[in-house]
Amino acid sequence: MLKTIEGFNRIGEENAFAVLARATALAAQGRDIVNLGIGQPDFRTPEHVVEAAVRALRDGHHGYTPATGILPLREAVASDLHTRLSVDVSPDNVVIVPGGKVTMFMAILMFGEPGVNILYPDPGFPIYRSMIEFTGARPVPVPIREENGFAFSAEETLSLLTPETRLVILNSPANPTGGVTPRAEIEALVKGLESRPDIAILSDEIYGQMTYDGTPHCSLLEFEAVRDRLILLDGWSKTYAMTGWRMGYAVWPDQLIDKARKLAVNAWSCVNAPAQYAGLAALEGPQDAVADMMRAFDIRRKLVVEGLTALPGVSARTPAGAFYAFPNIKETGWKAKPLAGALLEKAGVAVIGGPDFGILGEGYLRLSYANSAENISRALTRMAEFLAENPA
Repeated sequence: MLKTIEGFNRIGEENAFAVLARATALAAQGRDIVNLGIGQPDFRTPEHVVEAAVRALRDGHHGYTPATGILPLREAVASDLHTRLSVDVSPDNVVIVPGGKVTMFMAILMFGEPGVNILYPDPGFPIYRSMIEFTGARPVPVPIREENGFAFSAEETLSLLTPETRLVILNSPANPTGGVTPRAEIEALVKGLESRPDIAILSDEIYGQMTYDGTPHCSLLEFEAVRDRLILLDGWSKTYAMTGWRMGYAVWPDQLIDKARKLAVNAWSCVNAPAQYAGLAALEGPQDAVADMMRAFDIRRKLVVEGLTALPGVSARTPAGAFYAFPNIKETGWKAKPLAGALLEKAGVAVIGGPDFGILGEGYLRLSYANSAENISRALTRMAEFLAENPA
């Protein structure tokens, strides 16, 4: 028997991909499946972005690039952050990475080891806890509560800090809840962290451009008090419908940027060149496709909340960001994962059980409304019929 390191016995996965695989298998058998499980825009990547990649290939951009990314793209990231957030970022602090998860992996790998505490949102993106456990660090869940609008509480987060805390992971707008943490809470958290300069912060802002009803996104980059230990995670996957391009970026503080560069050199050398030129076109080109996509998401958001609240035993807060609804199904009498499994197998609707996002996810489902209004309506009809015919 081959013996791998103990960390691989602790590593988890993202169950949305397991649900996607099962939904795909059922569809291959001839079943009509509506997939509201995967967090992926159903729109095409904007054509000018695709053309930029094709042009890069034709122009001979076939080789290695700097490990941190081509300079024009890093400059464009810095310019975009200045335009959107009114913050100054040096291109020298930007690292282009193959997808958002890579920044999570890098940050947790830098700070995670046995005896260390790392705080992460629960319910939250499952890879946070998976990678924390892989490193041997102790995962400390920060409760993300429905009664708090699915925003994190600064007071509760700060109460979880100990001398062993090395890293705090934040996510707003949030997956899986769609919650957006207001500025007042972020300001309170930053103030509380000022006395702990030994704690790094990873702020996952991949949905930062996806808010509704005029809800502002408050970025941790706006707070100088923590800029010297802040790692920002962002990218192109959600905003520009580029999930398959594997394009993300991170902003690293001065004291960590060379460590991040060395990890890049050791792990993936560089992001493929044509994708970087596509990312450049996305940032510098017209933003009409982004606006169109958000208008469509807003319509679907209202549709899915209206439909969910009409289901027996189900209630749903209106998400303020991202493209997920996180309905409360406790009154149905069903546990979340059995209900999600039954909806897929018997009703042909793929959703994700809340416990796949953490201990506090029990009693909830995650539905992605990154699907057509027609498909969302079909899914809600099937869910209503299933719950009426199958009381727990």
